[in-house]
Amino acid sequence: MRKMIILASIATMLLFLGSGSFAGEEHKEDHDAGLSPQTQACIACHRSVTPGIVEDWLTSRHSHTTPQKALKQALLQRRISAETVPSALAEYAVGCYECHSLNPDRHQDNFPHMGYRINVVVSPNDCSTCHPIEVTQYTGSKKGQAWKNIMSNPLYHTLVSTIDSVKKVDNGMITMMEPSPQTLQETCLGCHGTRVEVKGMKKVFSGSTWGEITIPDLTNWPSQGVGRENPDGSIGSCTSCHPRHSFSIKVARKPYTCGQCHLDPDVPAYNIYKESKHGTLYETFEDRWDFEAVPWRLGKDFTAPTCAACHNSLITTADGTVIAGRTHDFGARLWVRLFGLIYAHPQPKDGNTTIIRNKDGLPLPTTFLNEPAADFLIDRTEQERRYDTMKNVCRGCHSTRWISDHFGKMENTVRETNEMTLAATKLMTEAWDRGIEDRANPFDEQIEKLWIKQWLFYANSVRYASAMTGAPDYAAFKNGWWELSDNLRKMRDTIDLKSNLLKPAASQPPGNK
Repeated sequence: MRKMIILASIATMLLFLGSGSFAGEEHKEDHDAGLSPQTQACIACHRSVTPGIVEDWLTSRHSHTTPQKALKQALLQRRISAETVPSALAEYAVGCYECHSLNPDRHQDNFPHMGYRINVVVSPNDCSTCHPIEVTQYTGSKKGQAWKNIMSNPLYHTLVSTIDSVKKVDNGMITMMEPSPQTLQETCLGCHGTRVEVKGMKKVFSGSTWGEITIPDLTNWPSQGVGRENPDGSIGSCTSCHPRHSFSIKVARKPYTCGQCHLDPDVPAYNIYKESKHGTLYETFEDRWDFEAVPWRLGKDFTAPTCAACHNSLITTADGTVIAGRTHDFGARLWVRLFGLIYAHPQPKDGNTTIIRNKDGLPLPTTFLNEPAADFLIDRTEQERRYDTMKNVCRGCHSTRWISDHFGKMENTVRETNEMTLAATKLMTEAWDRGIEDRANPFDEQIEKLWIKQWLFYANSVRYASAMTGAPDYAAFKNGWWELSDNLRKMRDTIDLKSNLLKPAASQPPGNK
């Protein structure tokens, strides 16, 4: 124990005399934040065992301020939404122990470690100690519910399993195996998140200094997906956008962060942003922008939108007039859901989309003929309210005419791409009705795969290109209108070809025998 105290004291000196100077460039005013004895003890070991984690944390605002100081900030400058914090946490910097020791009774992954009780996973429920509004918003969003939405919807689960399963050929027939957890974890669930549970304890070698230690054995770990289910029962992963251990708002505001998941062919938002005028301005001037400022002042701190500017950041004018309030529900400003499964449609009322049932009883937001499941989708009044919020963001730089014409084109794009999806769905239904394809799994046969491409890749690409102010390549030739039209013809030709192959030999013309 004496050795631990000495090491802790040395670690504290190093923090503020040595490496702390790097972090102090950004947070000089908070350089005197004290560390709790527990966090000092953590650093005493982890300085040598995992030095990258310690150095990363040193760059964070957490390491250089306290909740008590954060609560004294003016409302618009405040980065903490709690009205009060536990007294034991208020006067110390937010360090290792302050995050990894919270709510131990709820954590299956809590374990004894060097004289303390520690949780392996820091969950949104833990973050809510200081950030309750953000966690509540995120938990109720489609992102927060992303694991559930894809794995607990039988249709989407079938699609995922069909894509990710290992296929084998026996006697000329293709059979599918259930996808392994590892494959799911690094494909669809890499973005959506996994279910992390404790299946026991295991021994690991931590290095020559400390030797073998016993830690919880976690399933589906590591996991950084947005809808991860955590060992304390909470959902979501704050570190998907604010990566460990700097938890930087700068990282979260950069388009690269969103681009980890929002990529072509199915969600081509990042690719399209890079082609757009907004993306060009960002690439040119990002070195002049202040990505740390709160609030984010349009025209002062940045001059063209990033993903965060449009979808969730607190945006004000130079004089502090609020343009759009902060939200961690990334769909809260959106009135239409461009990502169509199967059609673009009004946004869901609830982030948990597993509750949706269309008129045919299927867990889809529309019927196959594009009749919306209106009871589960936002109404016209709410659509208009969100539409006005987004227009207000655009109004910071653009004229009323520019904005109205832009969104008018987008509405037309949504309507016409839905018509192209409807045409493909009618062909798909024909193939099922004629027995050319089997309805048992609607995602595994040739015509079905063409149908999926129509709405999952091509229609989505055109809609995102239209929404994000200028990426004509994605709207036209790269997964755009060219592919929508070509794919429809491929579906028709494949139906006709397979139909002819299924005809009895006697009924075919002589030249076809």
